[in-house]
Amino acid sequence: MRALPQRLRRVATVVRCQVRRSVRTGAAVLAALAAVLGAALPVGAQPVDFIALGDMPYGSDLTSGPAWRRMIELVNAEQPALTLHVGDFKDGISDCSDALFERRADDFRQFSGALVLTPGDNDWLDCQRRGADPLERLAALRQRFFAGPRSLGQQPIVLERQSDPLPDGATASPHAAYRENQRWWLQGVLFASFHTVGPENATDDPSPAVVAEALAREAANAAWIRAAFALAHQRQARALVLLTQANVLHYPNGRLWPEIRPGFATSVRDTLLPLADATRLPVLLVHGDTHRYQFDRPFQNPKRHLMNGLWRLEVFGHPQMHAVKVRIDPSAAQPFSVTPIWNPLSPDPRR
Repeated sequence: MRALPQRLRRVATVVRCQVRRSVRTGAAVLAALAAVLGAALPVGAQPVDFIALGDMPYGSDLTSGPAWRRMIELVNAEQPALTLHVGDFKDGISDCSDALFERRADDFRQFSGALVLTPGDNDWLDCQRRGADPLERLAALRQRFFAGPRSLGQQPIVLERQSDPLPDGATASPHAAYRENQRWWLQGVLFASFHTVGPENATDDPSPAVVAEALAREAANAAWIRAAFALAHQRQARALVLLTQANVLHYPNGRLWPEIRPGFATSVRDTLLPLADATRLPVLLVHGDTHRYQFDRPFQNPKRHLMNGLWRLEVFGHPQMHAVKVRIDPSAAQPFSVTPIWNPLSPDPRR
C-alpha cells in the first residue's frame, strides 16, 4: 500500500515539472510577443516631428550671415532628425558661381541632423540674369547637392531617387536626370520631393530649351507623385508629406478662391489633386517661393469642393528668417500642426 503513494508522488513530480516548463515557455512566448508589440506600437503612436524652412539666406554674408547662422543654431537646438529646405538658398540676382554653391553646401553641413533640399528658381533658373546658362547651372546644382543617394546634414539619411534604376536593377529609370526628386521614410511617414520652381515653373521662359526642360520635368514630377501615393498605400503609410519650391496657387482676375497656375497643371492640377482627393491618407504639401508664412487647406477638387485631407504649409522667407516645426499625429483630429521657431536676429512678423 506504501508503493502506490510513491508512484503517485513520482507522477506528481513529473507533472509539476512539465507544468513549470509549460509556464516558462508560455511566459517566454508572451514576453517575446510583448517585446515585439512594445517596440512596434510606440512608433505608430508617437508623433513625427520635422523642421521646414526656405527662401534663405539672401544677400551678402555681411547682411544676412548672422541671422542665417543664428537660424541654424535654433534649428539644431531642437535636435530634429530631419530638416527640409524648400529651395532658393540665394536671391535671384546674386552670384551663381560654383564657389557660392560650395559655401551653401558648407552651410548645410552645419545642420546637426539630416537636411533635404529641393531646388528653387533662384538657385538655377534665374542665373540667366547674370548671363549664366540656366541649364548648365541646373546640371552643376545636381552635381553639387544631389550627387549621391544620401541627404545633406551631419547625420545624412539614405534617399530613394527618381534617377535610380528600376527594381529589376538592370533597367534605367525613364526619368534618370531627376536625381533631385527624392523620397524617404520617417517613423511610418513617407516624404517625397518634386522639383517645381516659381513663378510658372519655367514654362513661360523665352528659351525653347528651358521650356522643353520644364515640360520634361513636369512629366517626371507627375510620375514621381503617382509613385509616392502608390507606395504610401502599399506600405500603409501614416501620412504623406510632399516637398517642392513653388507656390502653385494664384488668384486670377481677382477671384476670391485660388487656382493652380498653368505651369503646374501636369504635376499638381492633374496629378496631385485627384490623388489627394481620392485617398483617406493625410497629405501635407510644404513649399516656399512667395515668402508668406501660411498653414491652411486652400485646395479644391474638380467639383469645386474643399479638399479637407490636403494641407499646405508655406514657410517663412527673406527677410523673415524663421523656421517652422511641424508635428504629424494621424491619430489627432488635426493630423498636422505647426509651431514657428522665431529668430531674434530677424524681423518679427507678429509686430
